[in-house]
Amino acid sequence: GDSSVALQAQEEIIEMKDVFSVKLKRRRFAGQQKGGTLLGITIFKCLTKEENKLTDCAIHLNNLSEDHCQSWFRHLKEILNGFQNRPKSLKVFVNPSSHKREATNIYYEKVAPIFKLADIKTDVTVTEYEGHALSVLKECELQAFDGVVCVGGDGSVSEVAHGLLLRAQIDAGKDTEYVSKPVRASVPLGVIPAGTTNILAHTLYGIKHAVTAALHIVMGHIQAVDVCTFSTPSKLLRFGFSAMFGFGARTLALAERHRWMPSSQRKDFAFIKTLADLKPEECELSFLPLQIPREDTDEKDSKDQWQKIQGHFLNVSIMAIPCLCSMAPRGLAPNTRLNNGSMDLIVVQNTSRTEFIKHLKRYTTAKNQFNFPFVETYTVQEVKVQPRLKSGPDAKANVCLSAEGNYPWNIDGDLMKEASEVHVRVHPQLIHLYGVNTDDLESSQVTCNCI
Repeated sequence: GDSSVALQAQEEIIEMKDVFSVKLKRRRFAGQQKGGTLLGITIFKCLTKEENKLTDCAIHLNNLSEDHCQSWFRHLKEILNGFQNRPKSLKVFVNPSSHKREATNIYYEKVAPIFKLADIKTDVTVTEYEGHALSVLKECELQAFDGVVCVGGDGSVSEVAHGLLLRAQIDAGKDTEYVSKPVRASVPLGVIPAGTTNILAHTLYGIKHAVTAALHIVMGHIQAVDVCTFSTPSKLLRFGFSAMFGFGARTLALAERHRWMPSSQRKDFAFIKTLADLKPEECELSFLPLQIPREDTDEKDSKDQWQKIQGHFLNVSIMAIPCLCSMAPRGLAPNTRLNNGSMDLIVVQNTSRTEFIKHLKRYTTAKNQFNFPFVETYTVQEVKVQPRLKSGPDAKANVCLSAEGNYPWNIDGDLMKEASEVHVRVHPQLIHLYGVNTDDLESSQVTCNCI
């Protein structure tokens, strides 16, 4: 007739670096597990969407020839197997108590299917108590895995990272009581966000999104990341990425004492109560500013570079990573990076509650949260924090002390209590994490009105 229909073939270029799985496509009857009529092959690729979000996409290539499909299937699998850093076997830790007890569902409903699609073998441990993951990591056959994954909040991730690094020292024959020059972790760590703040996940992925995190792991996106050691003069306390002493630590300590409350209510209550009882800590801070190594400098010269400040501080933050989160889209320490070999030391001097709240509110905006006369920032490689215990009539002012005389520390969202001086050192690129560089992420538009 007079009418005609133009059939246009849609052409699409697929870069193999974006592909994470290929499968033979078959038509099967209900209940049929194997065999079936061959229809072609399906390619699964990773797509980047808005706000740093990743998603998977299936592309169907129809071909009824068994020989053609098998040939293409083998060839594409060979290409995928050639990509470095893509894991084939993972040790997974799931903390079922994280946040709203969502971690188990998040893993089995959103993450496990992606791992299965990518033909990744997994060995899953659902943790039953605090320190469970640490115990498993000390004993398990770690060489059997290409990576370790933690499904949980900041505290869970901190425990697994500490366990990985502790295991590396044990395998290297080092004394784990005191480690001055630690060796690198042997396998990368992946973080699936299932907590409240999820600082490490936000910093690595720019978003709290389990599928995005899983796809970064599957695609083998890896970043070397700086890690801190926290030590007393006589022993290693733990490995970590960031710490707060003062307001941030006392808020966490109060929240931990109210574990019976729902997670979000507990944290809001602790924040408001600690703010209402705002008091400074008297302590001495010694720090070694970041130095560019030169051939003509020796260890004695670096010792002469130590600086010291004493006073009353509302909060002291020591951070080796930017610490992005929904409440601080620019990061709690926006001037540092994942692997620049330095820490940000952020010191908030004693001031009025009103001024301190103004400082906290700045974190939720794009403005400079450090542009206050009572806030000082330093780029450092070592810090020593020595609390000054009051005595006599002023002893009641030691509000942060526990019954054992210990001061609380907030290390990666985990509560640690210590009475003596704490020495913090940064160790460049000590662990590899699945994720991307902070500078490669889209600038987050997230704002928060919780303060």
